[in-house]
Amino acid sequence: MPDTALDLTLDGPALTAALVDFPSVSGDEKALADAIELALRPLPHLTVERYGNNIVARTNRGLGERIILAGHIDTVPIADNVPSRLDDNGVLWGCGTSDMKSGVAVQLRIAATVPEPNRDLTFLFYDNEEVAAHLNGLGHVAKAHPDWLEGDFAILLESSDGEVEGGCQGTLRVLLRTEGERAHSARGWMGSNAIHAAAPILARLAAYEPRKPVIDGLEYHEGLNAVRIEGGVATNVIPDACTVTVNYRYAPDLGEAEALAHVHEVFADCGVAEFVVDDHSGAALPGLSHPAAAAFMAAVGGTARPKFGWTDVARFGGLGIPAVNYGPGNPLFAHKRDEHVVVERITHCENRLREWLTA
Repeated sequence: MPDTALDLTLDGPALTAALVDFPSVSGDEKALADAIELALRPLPHLTVERYGNNIVARTNRGLGERIILAGHIDTVPIADNVPSRLDDNGVLWGCGTSDMKSGVAVQLRIAATVPEPNRDLTFLFYDNEEVAAHLNGLGHVAKAHPDWLEGDFAILLESSDGEVEGGCQGTLRVLLRTEGERAHSARGWMGSNAIHAAAPILARLAAYEPRKPVIDGLEYHEGLNAVRIEGGVATNVIPDACTVTVNYRYAPDLGEAEALAHVHEVFADCGVAEFVVDDHSGAALPGLSHPAAAAFMAAVGGTARPKFGWTDVARFGGLGIPAVNYGPGNPLFAHKRDEHVVVERITHCENRLREWLTA
């Protein structure tokens, strides 16, 4: 562990800056996990556990409801945007400011300054969110210590620009392969062009009309899109293979099996020689009808929005825990070289959470 812990007496914006200046690219989170653990262990109202580079801290007041505040401590690779920089307009710049060290700062501030919440709290700080799903620390904790994540409602401090975003859409990626027969391009009639054979797939995608279902009052907008096409051998060869990569972003009223069945149906008569599931992460219902979610919405105000991207609220959904996204960062600037957060949003989110948890 480091000799000094994070200073939890700093205000939210200053703590965010300290976290940004503590590099923690995916796979290299140990030092920051150490610092978080060292900062939380002295707090007498918390029980602190650790699994790998994942820290779980809990209050144990025996209250009737438990809320989980979760956030990942890793970032995408640094792009010449560390150390942090605060400008004269109240904007903090740097890697992770939006996604999601500003949210982690809010978690730490609540953990340090709300010793007697009106609901029991679980704080989860986890690693490897920005990389392959099998490395995700939330998934590892859920598998190894499911009791640590028991709760009634979860708030993921992912970037949502200070507004509640309910649930998340699922994401399914499939590889649609067509086959042909090689030939010299000067005598193309002697072969069969696999790239041309992909035309029905592309035509079906171009004509596709996505659903816009309303769930818990939120209108989601699905999407089915080609995101890559690969084929060709040489510029004088008729290709005998082509692969169209298709991504389906689907609303949370569909389960994983239903989403997969839908994509199979869409391309059933398009001459697909091989259909391969390349990646699949299920959706999460917004859970806004849950009493805790309703109370949270009433406390933070604003109008809930749908989350069109995929986040780890889906993992909570898989555990049977309703979850929403609520964090100070703006998702439009996540992963960008000019990533930044408006510091007022950090204070706003912290204050709204504190008021809800102490009223």
